[in-house]
This record gives sequence, C-alpha cells and structure tokens, in this order.
Amino acid sequence: MTSGSTRDQVLVVTGMGDMGVAVAHRLGSGATVVLADVDEPRLARVEEALAGAGYAVHTVRTDVSSAEDVTALARVASSLGPIRSLVHTAGVSPVQASAEQIIAVDLVGTARVLDAFEPHVRPGTVAVCIASMAAILMPVAPETLALLAVTPTEELATLPVLDPSTLEPGIAYSLAKRGVQVRVEAASVAWGRRGGRVVSISPGVIATAQGTAELAGPSGDTMRGMVELSACRRLGTPDEIAAAAEFLVSPAASLVTGTDLLVDGGVVAAIRHQSAAEGSAHAS
Repeated sequence: MTSGSTRDQVLVVTGMGDMGVAVAHRLGSGATVVLADVDEPRLARVEEALAGAGYAVHTVRTDVSSAEDVTALARVASSLGPIRSLVHTAGVSPVQASAEQIIAVDLVGTARVLDAFEPHVRPGTVAVCIASMAAILMPVAPETLALLAVTPTEELATLPVLDPSTLEPGIAYSLAKRGVQVRVEAASVAWGRRGGRVVSISPGVIATAQGTAELAGPSGDTMRGMVELSACRRLGTPDEIAAAAEFLVSPAASLVTGTDLLVDGGVVAAIRHQSAAEGSAHAS
C-alpha cells in the first residue's frame, strides 16, 4: 500500500443506530473505520456487516458519557493512523431516556468527544456532531448559551440550567442539542489552530428506529404536523444525513467550520414563516 492512501486514514463513527451505520457505509470506503457504541452486540452486528462488504473495521465499546471510555476510543483510533474524520452520532432521545441521561449522553458526551479527539487533530481532520432541529426551535438566553459553550466539560452537568430535576426529557433534549451546537462553535477555534474543522448537523424528523419511536411517543402528533407543514412534507432518511456529513468532511467544505447545517426538509422555515404570517394577520 502506498503512503498517503485513504486506507492510511481513519474514520471514526460513534453510535451504531441507523444514522451512524449510514455514515459508516457512505464515508468508510477505503479508510480504516473505527466504530463505537455502548451496545456490544450491536457493534458486533454492524462490524460483521461492514467487514462482509469489504470495509476495514475496528470496534471499541464506548459509553460516551464516560471520560475514560472516550479517551480510550481516541487513543485506539489515533493508533491506527491519522484521523481523517469523526462523525459523532451517539445519543439518546426523550422516549428512550431520562433528562439526566440525555444531558449526560447528548451534551456532556459530545463535549467529551471533542475534548478527547482535539490532541489528535491534524491538518484536514474534520469532526461532525449531530445536533437537532429541536435545538433551533428552542429559545435560549445568550448568557446560557455562553455557559453551555465554554463551561469545562467536568462541570457542565452541574450548571443550574441543566438540573435534571427541573427538566422534562423533551426540554432536556432540545437544550442538550443547543448545547452541542455552541460547543461545536467554541471547539472550532482550538481545532482550527491544529488545522482541523468542527461542524454540526441538525436533522429534522428522520426515518430511523429512534425517529420512529419518537413518532409513536407523546410528541408524535406534533412532529407529524411539523413534517406536513414543511416544504418537503416527508421524513428524512439516514442516508440524507450521511450525504450531508460527506459534504462537510470533504475538501469542498474547507471553509465551513464552527457552524451548524440544518437538514430538516424546511420544517424550521415553515414554522417561522407561519408564525410571522399569523402575527401579520392579527396586526391588520
């Protein structure tokens, strides 16, 4: 194998749900693919499927809420070659977890991943973190955003605004994902000094097992209503999120860092403009 081939580079994907698997399939050709998930049987199933399709796969059982686990993941991945891209999809949703678990996994877990991989960033390394459309729809005070962005990771869960006893899971999820967006903004500065980039993707309602569970839960009718209101009027697919990630890690996106890409089929735009139209009608 010649030096500098893509096989010498590493793709890390956390979370082996439908979205993570789609990312691994789409971005992993020719690279060494490192898969991480807390569920070992799921990891084994995905490893077997990808290896059978010709991918070079390594797995690392990882609980992203654990600093020790995430540090070990970064160490293993970097030992296999220069890290070309990291796509962090690991997370839990309101129907799956308590407010405390959502904060620990979705927000603190993302902060841990960004912290652990920063020392291994080289020129061209790109991280993509999964946020959510829900983050954009939730108003958050500027002073709270500043705290979410720069509070040291070990202190993050102790912020009063993140007290799980005061949060419903749905609110915790929106707040955690808004935190992901601003952690990405802040991390882009340090990553940029090493020649790397960090971005986030905010999916809308996606046809994954997690998305299906949410549609069957207490917020399902609201979510269906938002999809119906949107320009595209359909659920997104995991591969569409993987395609967005593919663009963001590519040289074509070399000027894109410290920002979020909304991939929601026009839901947020429709909600915002419907509200504006209703406000104008009431004022007339």
